Amino acid sequence: MIRTALSLFAVLALCACTPTTGVGIEPIPGSITYGGHQPRTRLTKAPVGSTFEHRFRDRPGREVFETYQIQPDRSILLIRRRVRLDYF
Repeated sequence: MIRTALSLFAVLALCACTPTTGVGIEPIPGSITYGGHQPRTRLTKAPVGSTFEHRFRDRPGREVFETYQIQPDRSILLIRRRVRLDYF
């Protein structure tokens, strides 16, 4: 019984973070680039290719971590999204 409970807990822990990587990730409500918009201010001091993270909660209340990369034209590109699922 304990072994089954530990296995179930391990599966839930592994499923708690859902990573999404790759180019072509669609922005969701709460994303910086949602609706096809770029930030009004250009990131002029950040080096091209550098990354930064944006954290927010989506509509169901899950915590979302998105990673953006600075492009040569100073726009930003969404390169990774992780969604933290809370089971407890």
